[in-house]
Amino acid sequence: MSIDSMFVHKMWNDNELSKMVKGGIPFPMLSDAGGRVGKVYGVYDENAGVETRGRFIIDPDGVIQGYEVLTPAVGRNVSETIRQVQAFQLVRNTKGGEATPSGWQPGKKTLKPGINLVGKVWEEWTTDMAFDK
Repeated sequence: MSIDSMFVHKMWNDNELSKMVKGGIPFPMLSDAGGRVGKVYGVYDENAGVETRGRFIIDPDGVIQGYEVLTPAVGRNVSETIRQVQAFQLVRNTKGGEATPSGWQPGKKTLKPGINLVGKVWEEWTTDMAFDK
């Protein structure tokens, strides 16, 4: 979503994104003309009439689970966004029975939150998770 019009989005997809992502992006781009949504999320600069780059991960209950706001000159990391969505899904699906350590990837070991983990996170992390073993 951006303050750009649907026409600018179409041009961006047809002339840029489709060259970076085969077939273009697989979801619709939304226009926030006037920055109403951006104001709600605190990313719209009313004085300049622009939005900063914000990424918000919102769960099925409408709760923001993660967000990142960057200045326009700094690009985002789509792979990291996908990894985070997968981590949030895993935690949600296990009802908090599993936690994902820093740099976790799908299929890798998770942590089991609880009293037995207290004081042993480093041990668990270095034993099986660290340094992309």
